[in-house]
Amino acid sequence: MFEFLLSQYKNYPTYEIVLELTAIFFGLLSVWYAKKDNTLVFPTGIINTAIYVYLLWKWSLLGDMMINFYYVVMSVYGWYHWTRKKDETVEFPISRMNPYEKRLSIFIFVLTIGFVTAVYTFFDKFTHWTSYVDTLVTGIFFVGMWLMARRKIENWILWIIGDIISIPMYYVKGYSFTGIQYLIFTIIAIFGYLEWKKTLQQKTL
Repeated sequence: MFEFLLSQYKNYPTYEIVLELTAIFFGLLSVWYAKKDNTLVFPTGIINTAIYVYLLWKWSLLGDMMINFYYVVMSVYGWYHWTRKKDETVEFPISRMNPYEKRLSIFIFVLTIGFVTAVYTFFDKFTHWTSYVDTLVTGIFFVGMWLMARRKIENWILWIIGDIISIPMYYVKGYSFTGIQYLIFTIIAIFGYLEWKKTLQQKTL
């Protein structure tokens, strides 16, 4: 198993492997902090996604690169949103989506699918079945990141779905370490959902 993981990297420059492992480290930290409802989710997430923007550009994975560039932007927004206070009280605590946010989530999903499809078509990237799955996952993650930035518990459900799809996808693409990262992301996301759900239930008591 270990030999299989390393064999995929035999033609990769050492610095790219180091960057990928560094990004994975900060990515795992970020998801852990998200689980704990800690604002450090954003600075650690920015480091993770900024590195991946560069790597995915090098690897010509445009859909994945766009996801991570969007993460950087939304992390800045989320950082601001999570730290807003009114009379020392957090202005936007953990909550559930309202009807407007549900409609907006659908809109963001459809818009993202349309945009990624246009980009992939323009650059002639629909040459493998993974490209079509990439398009779907990009839509899922775009909505998930937006909901996390707004501290909505439903973000975890989308992360879990997207992470599960991403695990085999990155193995197929030849980036085993990143595939392992998404496996760990899935586990943390499940516990993150349960922890946020518990917080919400305590508020209603």
